[in-house]
Parts: sequence; structure tokens; C-alpha cells
Amino acid sequence: MAGRFAPSPSGDLHLGNLRTAILAWLFARADGRPFLLRVEDLDRQRSRAEFEASQLADLAALGLTWDGPVVRQSERDPLYAAALERLTAAGLTFECFCTRREIAEAVSAPHGPPGSYPGTCRDLTESEREARRAERSPAIRLRARERTWTIRDELHGEIEGHVDDLVLRRGDGAHAYNLAVVVDDADQDVDQVVRGDDLLDAAPAQAYLTHELGAPAPAYAHVPLALNADGRRLAKRDGDVTLRDLSPEHAWDLIGTSLGVAARSPEALLAELDPREISREPWIVTF
Repeated sequence: MAGRFAPSPSGDLHLGNLRTAILAWLFARADGRPFLLRVEDLDRQRSRAEFEASQLADLAALGLTWDGPVVRQSERDPLYAAALERLTAAGLTFECFCTRREIAEAVSAPHGPPGSYPGTCRDLTESEREARRAERSPAIRLRARERTWTIRDELHGEIEGHVDDLVLRRGDGAHAYNLAVVVDDADQDVDQVVRGDDLLDAAPAQAYLTHELGAPAPAYAHVPLALNADGRRLAKRDGDVTLRDLSPEHAWDLIGTSLGVAARSPEALLAELDPREISREPWIVTF
């Protein structure tokens, strides 16, 4: 069993990302779990080796340690393909030929939120699929058997969410994030997922997919985001928000203050703070 932090190497980690990493470490260590580091580099166009290197260096500069080697999604395609094959063999996938624009312009699925998949390709005949394959390569979607799923979050309680027919493999053949993250967590025995609360809405569908793959869903803790003074998610444009601009000590001072403690190391934070007692409110970052 383990906890994890899983950044995407598409830029430097800002203060909000660093705070989430620290909290993921804190949750894991407070419960005696190993803490894993996984690089989510499925997006080959945006992922850069130099960003991965800077992210790992920043985490180390803050004193965070992790167990075992760093795992990269780009090296795990065979695992994703095997999971997709299992779902397909069980009749739980279908080919989808819709473009994003077609889905956006279609009426959403009944009882689903705006933008949910309308089921256009769910029940195509084989001859219809064959005709559409001649026009474009299909994505592979999950044939969801439930439309809602409930998770329990350490900070938010029970959350019931919509389950869509998730894309599992894109039309270009790349495996989709929702499949990869679920397969990775199950394969690595991750039973605790701590991440930003912007991903809370995605958790029920991911937990449902975990269920369909026959694995136990992890415990979740979706922690508050860091916002700028205007209430927007923190971004590089906000100024001094990465370790390129701040010393590790200054970063610790800011993050520690946001958590109500004076700590300049992970070990000091672990001695002072129960992670389940953190504020549920966003962190408004000021300098």
C-alpha cells in the first residue's frame, strides 16, 4: 500500500503544486505508507525531460524523499494495452468516431452534466462502424454500466459523481489519462490518492473504472488549491511562484504559514500537523 505524487512535466512546479506534493507526502508518512513518485508524461507534445529534471530537483530541495525508482507513464504502454484488452474482452468498450466538436455540439446524454458524452457511437452496427473506420480511426470508450458512483474523500466526505463513457484510447492510438492513472495506481498498490481538489469531480468515474478493472479504489484526499489575489488558480504569470524565484526556505515559510505551522522540513511538518485537520478553504497566495 502506498501514497503518491504524480506531476506532469510540462513546466516548473509552482507553489500550489509544491504544497500539494508536501501534503501528499505528509498523508502517506502520517499513516506509515511508502511514498511514490510518478511522472505523468502521457502528453508527449507538452512533456519535457528538462521539466521533469527541474521538478525532481525542486522536490528534493524541499527535503521530500520518495521510495523506489521514479515511474514514468511513457514507459508503461504495455500495462495500459493489457487493461484495455481485458475491458474489451468483457464487452466493456466500444469504438467512437466522434470529434470533440461533434460532441460539444450534440445534446448531452440524459441525466448527465453539460458536455457529457451523448452516446452517439455506443450502439452502432458493425456495418456502420466499418463505414466510419474508412473515414477516421476510432477512439475506444468505456461502456459504462453505471451512471453515478460514490467515493469517500478524507476532506470532503461522500461524493457522488457522474460516470461518463470515458475515452480509454484516443483516435491516434495513445492511451488516455483516465485509463493510465487508474492502471498505474492499481499496479503500484496505491491505496491513497492526495491531489488538488480541481480533480475531485473526476474521482467517481476513475473509481468506477478501477472497480471495472477488478481493483479496490484508493482512499482520496482532495486538498485545496492555491489561488492568486484575484481568486484564479495560481500560475507562472503571477510572479514569484516557483523555486526559480524563491529559496526553499522562503517557500517553506509560505507553505507552512498556509498550513498554520512554522516548519521548514517535511519531518518538522509531520511532527506538528495532522493532515486531516488542514483547512478546506483555498490558499490565497500573497507575498
